[in-house]
Amino acid sequence: MSLAVLLLAHGAPERVEDVEPYLGYVRPGRPLPPRVLDEIKRRYVLIGGGSPLLACTRRQAEALQARLGVPAYFGMRNWHPFIQDTMARMQAEGIRRIVAMCLAPQYSKLSVGFYFRRVQEAKVALGYDAEIVWTQSFHDHPLLIAAFAEKLAPLLPAERVLFTAHSLPEKILEQGDRYDAETRATARLVAAKLGLPEYEFAYQSQGMTEEKWLGPTVESRLDAYAAEGVKRVAIAPIGFVSDHVEVLYDVDILFHGYAAARGIEIARAGSLNDSETFIAALAEVAAGKLRAD
Repeated sequence: MSLAVLLLAHGAPERVEDVEPYLGYVRPGRPLPPRVLDEIKRRYVLIGGGSPLLACTRRQAEALQARLGVPAYFGMRNWHPFIQDTMARMQAEGIRRIVAMCLAPQYSKLSVGFYFRRVQEAKVALGYDAEIVWTQSFHDHPLLIAAFAEKLAPLLPAERVLFTAHSLPEKILEQGDRYDAETRATARLVAAKLGLPEYEFAYQSQGMTEEKWLGPTVESRLDAYAAEGVKRVAIAPIGFVSDHVEVLYDVDILFHGYAAARGIEIARAGSLNDSETFIAALAEVAAGKLRAD
């Protein structure tokens, strides 16, 4: 049986010119007001004209393939290469057993679950009868924790350590979703790995909608730090594994400016990207699934 891993990521535009069509996939049939579209384009300009997410995901897949010794493919939910296009390639190349892994450590039905639905839809559309083994979460894998700790360690000691993850609509809590528990567990385990006596957790990148999103916000924590006279804060985004706009703009530009206006200097732990320890974590998770009956 031909085995392979399928890495799943959100996708992102590599050029400013691609922002509008990209958003058409993110929000099908719901065009954004011109002022919002212009603001999103501006953010991509500020981080270099496009997102490095695709290039980073490609490096992750290549490193994982080299480590595992089995093919590692990648597909994007909202940009090229789309999940269905990648699966069509896997079908043509005779892959019969697939370990599907979303490049998001913590599970939510609203996020990771949506990627898996896209995979299943592609499987049906292609008439592809391969076996798919799902990897829902690896939020507490020891090597993932070690990888995050390696990135944060150079910033320590710090007056405050603030772990962050991408916010989701607050309604997921009413549905019993485990995302909030898993993101906080990842932060707690990284803090324990580093022997931190104290730390805090906040959500970032809340959506531009009227509904309530998970908090507390990073801005609210920075306001509190300013009131306490804190001058230096280390931020560790543990809900992300790659550089992209939510890290390069939201943390490096938006939060940096917000903090500076309050007399606070922030330093960000580097993204995992294709760090050796992170790739080892992916390999261990995937290998366990590949071996499973």
